[in-house]
Amino acid sequence: MRILFFLFTLTICLNASAAKLKLAVLAPEGTAWANSLKKMTKEIKKATNDKIKLKVYYGGVAGDESDVLRKIRVGQLHGGFFTGKTLGEIYSDIRAIEVPFTFHHQREKAWEKLEQMSSYFNEGLRKNGFENLGFYEIGQVYVVSTKKVSNLEQLKGVKIWAWEGDKLVKAMVDSLGLVSVPLALPDVLSSLSTGIIEAAYAPATGVIALQWQTRIKYLIDYPVAFSVGALLIDNKNWKKIDPQNQKIIKEIAQKYISETNKQMISDNEQALAIMKKSGVEFVAFPQSDIAKSKPIRSDVVKRIQGSVVSKAALSKLGI
Repeated sequence: MRILFFLFTLTICLNASAAKLKLAVLAPEGTAWANSLKKMTKEIKKATNDKIKLKVYYGGVAGDESDVLRKIRVGQLHGGFFTGKTLGEIYSDIRAIEVPFTFHHQREKAWEKLEQMSSYFNEGLRKNGFENLGFYEIGQVYVVSTKKVSNLEQLKGVKIWAWEGDKLVKAMVDSLGLVSVPLALPDVLSSLSTGIIEAAYAPATGVIALQWQTRIKYLIDYPVAFSVGALLIDNKNWKKIDPQNQKIIKEIAQKYISETNKQMISDNEQALAIMKKSGVEFVAFPQSDIAKSKPIRSDVVKRIQGSVVSKAALSKLGI
């Protein structure tokens, strides 16, 4: 009887130590991100003696980020890569790092601040049901347009795409006097062609990946925000993994995420160069207008404090 009990207990322990985690990302196969993830999953499998296997669905085959989050919550998936609005739906205080007009051209300062606040963010993610394998740098966000906008005054009334339900972007749009046009991401390209929208926003690599450079003519050469992403695992499944394998996964993930982040800096620079080469005009706002970004940021903060981002998170941001 004792032997049967021992064997039953051993089976439970072995099953708890082994796991197949299903993750979904929007990055298409063949991209630097996807290639890095493939190397990461292969190394994790080997380092854990085949106990931890990651199955990654690439290229949005599992749906967009909102679809992936819903599928995680019903148990169809175990994790995924999230950015901006969807990351904020999991833990809204992370949006503090994306408050418009905080870092300007200082991407190094933005990343330094993210590292300083990462423990705070990770604790919040855990409380909301997720373990963070690491933060990714998406990059500085630019406004691109089909019509020339040379100063803040000319921005007023411009029809800009906005991710539906993104309260942070809505606060920025309202503060700048833009006209928000909610659209699904795949509809942005055609809407730039037909005039449904006149402007959109994205990191440089995003503009190229989405082929917006074929429709836009101008880029406002002044980053409005700094965007980040995170690779998250559902806590229920993460806790089933024994601590030693959790440590192995974290160490390997951090190695590959760090490599990808370094590559992202270079990729964003190359994307800007590609846009210039393709004829996109980079428009520099006058210094007097750039100085006005501080009160605009203050207005955005007033609109989001307590409803989108907590006062505590904004205080930790301290900028």
